[in-house]
Amino acid sequence: MIGYEGVQALDVVGPMEVFAMANLHLPKDAPHYEVVLASPTGGAMKCSSAAGIHLGEAVALDGLPDEIDTIIVAGGSEEGLRAVIFETSLVNWLQSRAAVTRRLASVCTGAFVLAAGGFLDGKRATTHWNSCELLKELRPQIEVEQDAIFVAEPPVFTSAGITAGIDLCLALVEADCGAQTALAVARQMVLFMRRPGGQSQFSTGLAVQANATPRLRKLLNEIIEDPTGDLSGPALAARAGMSERTFSRSFHKETGTTPAQFVEAARIDRAKTLLETSDWPLARVVERSGFGSLDALHRAFLKRLGITPGFYRDRFGGR
Repeated sequence: MIGYEGVQALDVVGPMEVFAMANLHLPKDAPHYEVVLASPTGGAMKCSSAAGIHLGEAVALDGLPDEIDTIIVAGGSEEGLRAVIFETSLVNWLQSRAAVTRRLASVCTGAFVLAAGGFLDGKRATTHWNSCELLKELRPQIEVEQDAIFVAEPPVFTSAGITAGIDLCLALVEADCGAQTALAVARQMVLFMRRPGGQSQFSTGLAVQANATPRLRKLLNEIIEDPTGDLSGPALAARAGMSERTFSRSFHKETGTTPAQFVEAARIDRAKTLLETSDWPLARVVERSGFGSLDALHRAFLKRLGITPGFYRDRFGGR
């Protein structure tokens, strides 16, 4: 596990805990994980947390053994990432180890370190929802998956924001040790074995609420929580206590999108969650996600995702 000055503490501690917990559930005669915290120079490192958390005595890169099974790069602050990419030998070190390492992974914005080394070029990858657009801009060679919790492009693996690194490492444990061990870890850590939904369940609301006024923010939350019913422009304007024209203008100014576009995105996210977590017929998914008809659901999925609801369920459904 590789950290640095300005690293996000949970990006490091969460994944390390998954592997350490797996050891407790493995038979004594089975191979166990040896989890090592490393950094470019070794020693203690200050985390990005305002609480002033420090992680103690990491091993320097040049002190690591020649044979490493899995390397995971944690995410961190923008300042920390810039420093570790441009002012240390970490990227060169990763390039020297990639050919002899079984897996190379990142947590959250650690994907920018892998991108700097060219490891994600021509591959699908993800990072924190708030950094996906920047990753696409800086490295257009990468196919950025904005809604994935994690993306597996063996031998490279990337995960979304912060806690998604735990989901990724749980999947790695399942691949290494089997579903029974992974399930035991998930139960012990009170985790979903497979988290329902994607980043959109967080990002759809969060991304547009950043600049919204409290009154509009409340309405946005209500739409996300219940995307059914009459969410037409006039109905939403009335709920916001504005004229339709003023509401439309204010909505776009504060969110960067139109009311209709936001409502459609919220309904798609609800439909995706239902398709992932239930075996309900599509007619019921239509009703519970607020679409007026099955045809409207199909059109929205094809426009936004490029696939049908049925294909989405086949790919991501957990049942």
